Amino acid sequence: MSEYSDVQKAVRAEKLRIWFAWISGNAIMLIIALATQHVAVVSVVTQVLLVVVFLGLTVALFRMTGTLNRRAAAARRRVLGEDYPG
Repeated sequence: MSEYSDVQKAVRAEKLRIWFAWISGNAIMLIIALATQHVAVVSVVTQVLLVVVFLGLTVALFRMTGTLNRRAAAARRRVLGEDYPG
């Protein structure tokens, strides 16, 4: 049972890191976009980059959390058996 507990703790910590990276990346991109909003050409480029970075980070976030959830489910099945619901 300690193996499952260790996996759960690791998954929880990794999810916090992933969410923090997502928030930080989007905040940095937003700060850059706001700093360049009054420069004509650069403003358009940074706005496009803001959308692209947001979408990229969001896709990565959900793929990584999905992988972590599958890893936790596999550990749960190993520890609790195949008949465990969930």
